Amino acid sequence: MRQRQTLFGMTQTNLSDAIGVSYQQMQKYERGGNRISASRLFDLSRVLDVPVEYFFDDMPNAVAASSPANKKRGRAKKPPSYKLDLMATRETLEFVRAYFKIRDSQIRKRLYELTKALGTAASGSD
Repeated sequence: MRQRQTLFGMTQTNLSDAIGVSYQQMQKYERGGNRISASRLFDLSRVLDVPVEYFFDDMPNAVAASSPANKKRGRAKKPPSYKLDLMATRETLEFVRAYFKIRDSQIRKRLYELTKALGTAASGSD
């Protein structure tokens, strides 16, 4: 949710207003304190312009295996450890949004080349 919200430049308040819940409720959804009902998930998918399946893509098998339905069949498994997905960080999303706000394609291309060069130089100096 947060990734798409950031990509659209929405605040948590904007998103909560769009689906008709309080700001506090949205915080609970994002932190996992409250479960998101199917109807709310549908509302979120429409506001964030993604199919409902988006919220389940890339779900690790260990997470699916630790669902309540699977816990009834045996002992609960240890939660999986997660690696940081750099493509999902706020910094990356804000950078991409700012990049695409640049209307001049030549300037965008120059910025892209500069960023690549800086990345190459930084990785070579490690």
